[in-house]
Amino acid sequence: MNDEKKYWIGFNLVKGIGSVRFKQIQAHFGNLSEAWLAPIEIFRDIGIPAKALKNLSAVREEVDLDRLCETIANDDVLVLTLLDEDYPRLLKEIDQSPPVIYIKGSLTPADEFAVAMVGTRRVTAYGQQVARDTSTYLAGHGLTIVSGLARGVDALAHQHALQAGGRTIAVLGCGVDVVYPPEHRQLAEAIVENGALISDYPLGTQPEGSNFPPRNRVISGLSLATIVVEAGERSGALITADFAVEQGRDVFAVPGYIFSPASRGTNRLIQKGAFVMSSPQDVLDVLDLSQIEDYKDARQVFPADTTEAKILQVMDYEPMHIDEICNQTQLPIEKVSASLTLMELKGMIQHVGGMRYSAIREIGGK
Repeated sequence: MNDEKKYWIGFNLVKGIGSVRFKQIQAHFGNLSEAWLAPIEIFRDIGIPAKALKNLSAVREEVDLDRLCETIANDDVLVLTLLDEDYPRLLKEIDQSPPVIYIKGSLTPADEFAVAMVGTRRVTAYGQQVARDTSTYLAGHGLTIVSGLARGVDALAHQHALQAGGRTIAVLGCGVDVVYPPEHRQLAEAIVENGALISDYPLGTQPEGSNFPPRNRVISGLSLATIVVEAGERSGALITADFAVEQGRDVFAVPGYIFSPASRGTNRLIQKGAFVMSSPQDVLDVLDLSQIEDYKDARQVFPADTTEAKILQVMDYEPMHIDEICNQTQLPIEKVSASLTLMELKGMIQHVGGMRYSAIREIGGK
């Protein structure tokens, strides 16, 4: 991790310094490493609020950034800033993109073909069926499913995307090292292996209620469109739909029984102009994703999990012995050997003999 990124992480710890203040500070100082060492008076002169300055002083005094970066690395968490080329393109396009995001798992170029699925926690039998069929269909057609790991529709969207052999991304209203709700820990672990947990909150952040509306903004920001499966009149899913509209992204709503409280929000979205989703194919048609099948065929050359991603990160076109791969990735030889076999079948690497392997094409995610 480079020194400049370390200071982005540092400023991200400061309550009261968000996307707008980040840009303000960066514009004044040119880089955040210089800003981190600057006197508080300069921040006051450029209009940073007093409360944020008090928080900044506390963080600079109390936090050892080098030790924090070690912890992040040891937890196998990737940190991306707006300066990184790998920062998700769709998220970077929205106004006030999160300056820093934390990722547990992996992102691939295929994740640019993503749709959000959100809805009520108190999902009905009808909503369960819609969530199951929609996630299965879209994931099966190569789309990445984005949701928020919450109870109800969110969990169903993630689960059925995984069961369909697809990828899924969970955006959290807490740190990526804090699973909420706690009963979704096993689901979160499965997502890490076949997608990613993402948060713009620092490690250790607890799931406070005020964290979730901003979280919803990231869900829609990562997605080409947002599908609202079921939502009551005050459902948080409607906040996600509002953000999608602000971001210029399409919104789909599933029509429901007019006397069902769980469908009042979705029916109202339709009245306001959301696309009616009567079939998952509607989403592919409206987004003009008829080419997604061809793209899905190409997805086999992207790393499917964190093990493959780690192996690709250390490999080059020059042959490497399996022992060297294990040494550089710090992975057990049994896991590396099994992954290398699958990766060779996918056409990602080649076995050149003598337990030596090399990359054979440019791979997404490397």
